[in-house]
Amino acid sequence: MNAADDKTVVKEYFNSTGFDRWQRIYGDGEVNKVQLDIREGHQQTVDTVLGWLSADGNLADLSICDAGCGLGSLSIPLAQAGAKVNASDISEKMVGEAKERAEVILGNTSNPAFSVQDLEKLSGKYHTVICLDVLIHYPQEKAAEMISHLSSMAESRLILSFAPKTFALSLLKKIGSFFPGASKATRAYLHREADIVKILESNGFAVQRQGMTRTRFYFSRLLEATRNPG
Repeated sequence: MNAADDKTVVKEYFNSTGFDRWQRIYGDGEVNKVQLDIREGHQQTVDTVLGWLSADGNLADLSICDAGCGLGSLSIPLAQAGAKVNASDISEKMVGEAKERAEVILGNTSNPAFSVQDLEKLSGKYHTVICLDVLIHYPQEKAAEMISHLSSMAESRLILSFAPKTFALSLLKKIGSFFPGASKATRAYLHREADIVKILESNGFAVQRQGMTRTRFYFSRLLEATRNPG
């Protein structure tokens, strides 16, 4: 499967059966034990990012791009904290649901500003660019292109999460336990941390903070990188 096919599969999946599945996982309704585990893992990753940004003490002054915003689990609390947020996703259904959630929680949809866009077509400059739980859907070559494009939009900081390629996780993936479920419709790509760091460095960024979320069925490595001066 080539990169173009991967993108088509991801877009179609999250506008159909994938949307139904992940809407339940990221929502508040009743789910099975596996879905609950993934929900909690994703929320831990979101909470780590929110904690990093809040600790810096300038969140209300920031412009932020949330690339691959899903249902707005990060974008909405960022807007609540006063940041100016541009949120996008490849899935029209995901963005529609995120807008509805923002209306309920925030009372408006002007901030975050939501849009349906491919990551590669995003433009503009932002203090901080964030991309969570997206790279798992794309192979290394495509991931490198995505990170390079996101880097070009980040004036100061880029925050990424990815499924780390380790022996244990590679084995889990091989035996079909990485993302369990009969309706699994997208490939789960694992990435070596050293490769991601190298891509960041080649785009003028240096890793400053790291995090790891590990539950039974959710594994996510989190890196915060800042632009090198000069």
